[in-house]
Amino acid sequence: MTPFYLARSASKVLRRITSETSVELKILSQKWRLLLAGVLFQYIHGLAARGVHYLHRPGPTLQDLGFMVLPELGKERGYISETLFTFIFLSFVLWTFHPFILQTKRFYTVLIWRRVLAFLCASQFLRIVTFYSTQLPGPNYHCREGSPLARLPPPQNVAEVLLINFPRGVIYGCGDLIFSSHMIFTLVFVITYQKYGSIRFIKVLAWCIAVAQSLLIVASRKHYSVDVVVAWYTVNLLVFFVDKKLTELPDRSAVSASALPLSVKDIKLKEESTRLLNGNSVEAADRRPRTQINGKPLENGNHLDTETTIT
Repeated sequence: MTPFYLARSASKVLRRITSETSVELKILSQKWRLLLAGVLFQYIHGLAARGVHYLHRPGPTLQDLGFMVLPELGKERGYISETLFTFIFLSFVLWTFHPFILQTKRFYTVLIWRRVLAFLCASQFLRIVTFYSTQLPGPNYHCREGSPLARLPPPQNVAEVLLINFPRGVIYGCGDLIFSSHMIFTLVFVITYQKYGSIRFIKVLAWCIAVAQSLLIVASRKHYSVDVVVAWYTVNLLVFFVDKKLTELPDRSAVSASALPLSVKDIKLKEESTRLLNGNSVEAADRRPRTQINGKPLENGNHLDTETTIT
């Protein structure tokens, strides 16, 4: 590739990014409230997971079919499931921002993240209710009896709870078991790509990766099998019902890449403009059917006879 070709390609990409940023910022200025609420709920979910750790009491690991079938990875290989989850997370984030780079695009990044956060919040709300209802002894290594991280001492102040000891408190949490947070994110991402993605091979691969992630979570002893199984049917059902309640995303492949999604007011103005262009500028009230009797118009049931006068 010649330097001239590279410079021209870089210039096109830069213009595309600038144009897309302008469009997305306009949408963000209108839709920021729900986005902010979704982001704040991620903190609330982390705070709830931190709180249940104070209630956790280590005990013997429960009997689990997945533990019997899948060989234990051990502490030294526990990073495998986290590595796969990081790959899933980053891949999805990059895909949602592809409209800034690629010429072909099907959705607006702001709108699809509003949808994703709605799915996540609904699933995480049920998760909070579930793991506070019943606390199980954690199967992870740092949650077992004898581990100094299995129990948290009572907090010394409010700030200690609110700061949730990020990121260590998130990585070494205990008690937030049913159902798996990793599977919530994984399934929401896969379902979203299944609907809005365009490459069939990646869709099939994504579901295979989700299955592999499920097996690795159990093999790493980070969750019981029930935590993963419950996540599979709960998240799918929640996404199905929440998706029915949300407004469908506009398909950008059928419109101009720089066009903003139309509001109700914009749609009405567009319809009015179309009627004017077609010569149909008469209001509906002026389109009343009129009949004629003896060549004279009859309107609203009142017949005006100009040849007859009442004296």
